[in-house]
Parts: sequence; C-alpha cells; structure tokens
Amino acid sequence: MQVSKRLKNIIGDGSDGWGVFYRARQMKADGVPVVELTVGEHDIPTDPDILQAMYRAGLDGHVGYQNFQGLPALREKIADRVQRSTGAPTNPDQVLIVPGGQAGLFATHNLACDVGDTALFIDPYYATYPGTIRSVGAIPKAITAKAENTFQPDAADIAAAAEEAGAVSLLINSPNNPTGVIYSQETMDGIARVCRDHDLWLISDEVYDTQVWDGTHLSPRALPDMAERTLVIGSMSKSHAMTGSRIGWVIAPEEAIGYMGDLATNTTYGVPGFIQMAALHALNKGPDFEAEIAAPFRRRRDLVMGLLEGQNVVRAIPAEGAMYVMLDIRATGMSGEAFAMALLEAHHVAVMPGESFGAAAAGHLRVALTVADDRLEAALRQLLEFAAEHARRAAE
Repeated sequence: MQVSKRLKNIIGDGSDGWGVFYRARQMKADGVPVVELTVGEHDIPTDPDILQAMYRAGLDGHVGYQNFQGLPALREKIADRVQRSTGAPTNPDQVLIVPGGQAGLFATHNLACDVGDTALFIDPYYATYPGTIRSVGAIPKAITAKAENTFQPDAADIAAAAEEAGAVSLLINSPNNPTGVIYSQETMDGIARVCRDHDLWLISDEVYDTQVWDGTHLSPRALPDMAERTLVIGSMSKSHAMTGSRIGWVIAPEEAIGYMGDLATNTTYGVPGFIQMAALHALNKGPDFEAEIAAPFRRRRDLVMGLLEGQNVVRAIPAEGAMYVMLDIRATGMSGEAFAMALLEAHHVAVMPGESFGAAAAGHLRVALTVADDRLEAALRQLLEFAAEHARRAAE
C-alpha cells in the first residue's frame, strides 16, 4: 500500500539529536537511577482540586459532543485572561479551544499555509516545529538566532528569508523553549515590522507566558496593526501543570477562528467537555495559583545561576523565562550531543543536547528544571565537574 509523501516527510533527514533521551529512558527501564533533566514537564502532578473538578464534570454529564470551537464560558474566561495579561482587546469569538498547544500549531499552520508554501521559524526551536510545518504540506525554513546575540532573532535576517523564499508565515516562541530567552521590545518591534512589510501571518507560541523571571513578556498581537495578522497559541500545560489533559487555545481574528473551527470539526471533533470544565475551574483559581505553579522553576533557575558562579567553563544563556536553562559548553571542545551522551553514561545525568533544537544551539545543552532542588543541585555539580575535566583535556 502507498503511504502519502506528506506523512513520510514529517520527520526530516538526519539525526534529530534525541538519542540521549531515548538512551536515558532505556537505562531507567533497565533499573539505572537516572536524573532526567530532559523533558519540560512538571515534577508535580495536576492539582487534585482540578482533577476533582474534571471528575465532577464527567459525573454531571459533560461527556457528550461539544461545540467545536469550545465551551462559551471557557472561551470567555480565556479572552478575559488574555486581554488582562497582554493589553490586547480580546473577545470570546476570537478564541478557539484546541487539544493542547501542539494542536494549536497544527491549526494555525493549516490556516496560514497552502501546500508548497514556505513557513519560517526561528532556530533554536521546539522539536516539533519543522515537522508540524511539513505535516500541512508546507516547506519549513529556519532563521538562525545567534548565540552571540543571546538567541534574539534579527529582523534583517527574517526579512531576507521572507523575501528570498516568498514566505507566508513566521513562527516565534517567547518565552523561548529551549533557550529560556524572552524576546525584547526591540526584537518584537522588528518582527512585527517584517510581518507587516512582507504580509506574513505571525504565529506566536506563548505557552510559557506565566514563567517570566526577568524582563517582560510582550505578546506581538498587542503591537500596532498586528492583531489582524497574529495567531497566538496558549495552553494549560505549563501554566497549570495539566500536560496530560491536552487543553489549549488559539487567539485569532474571528474569521480565522471560523476556518480553524471547520478544521476542528473534521479532525479533533472538539475537546471533551469534562476537560474543558476542569480548565475553566483551573483558570478561576486566578494568577496567584499560576504563580504558585511557576515558582519552583524561578527558584531552580536561581539555584543553577548560583552554581555557575566561580567557574568559567560553562556559560549560561540569560535564563529570563520558561522551565529551562541553556548552557554553552563549547569550551569543552565537545558537541552538545557528544557531551550529553558521555555525561549520561558516566554520571547518569540526562540533559538535552542543543543540537536537538537546531543547528544554532550546537555546542549547548538544555537543562530542564524539573526535579527537586537537591537532585538538581547534585546533577549540576556533576555536570560542571565533568565539563571542567573535558575542558582541561581540550587545552592540553
């Protein structure tokens, strides 16, 4: 039987850099005590009160087909939250409920791209970005954000790529996974200018908007003349530790929401009502609850930064937000992939090589701040000692 070229092409050529992750999982299955600092998932479960709300909603009958665009009360709550946090006027008709941020990425690229169109994204990038673009039949084109510029993308580079490729969309992510960088006002202004000048859809992945440690998160939808061309993706996964519940949203112009609602009708057929009711209950807990969920990652970011003081081998990219720290280990003379695999084998500490997130992050590591403070500290000390040893060897 013939398999479509579109599905065969979702995963590109070459190594995806995730060999360290798979090796760590196999070691754990074999009984080896591995400290996993790989996947961005909370080390706490979803709050029992939210799970109880989900259970009650099921018992109360929220188990049938739902409005494909989402429960009106949940859309209204999300619109209020987005308007309050970003300053951009938002109404419920501009909200589509989707089964998680990944579904939002798929929906927005389906809206923005026809088969054969070029879709831009920033390197380093979250692992699924190029595959999502390929999955809608579009052509992914990466734009390098340079380490020496603390991974802030340059507007001139974006403009050149848009011009050369005749691109139709640009995907950005701030606060950023994997780097932990928050795009500055200057960066966002430049991105907005390029999108207006080249008539691009701007797809803004803002799932880490509650995890801001330094500076300010700016949603580009709030910038002048950007609301009509910006598609914002949000999620309950990071803000409320609800990764497995698969609940998120897209904020977009009303006409775009209608078209993406048609897509939902023909793909997901909506999101279960009991999950939407639990999300509404979680959002009603307010900003203080979101801050409580975020607090351990701020504390652990500070812990890591403190450990890095007094040594000059491993350098941290400014960790301004999200649940990660990006470490520059090029002084060791090793690639991120080689270092991460060697660290795993020697000390049973698993981190993600920068190469897992694109060529721009080569020679770096992404450390997820997702274990208890004492385990994180012990693992980072081992990483720093390991890096110092290899840096000495490289200098000999």
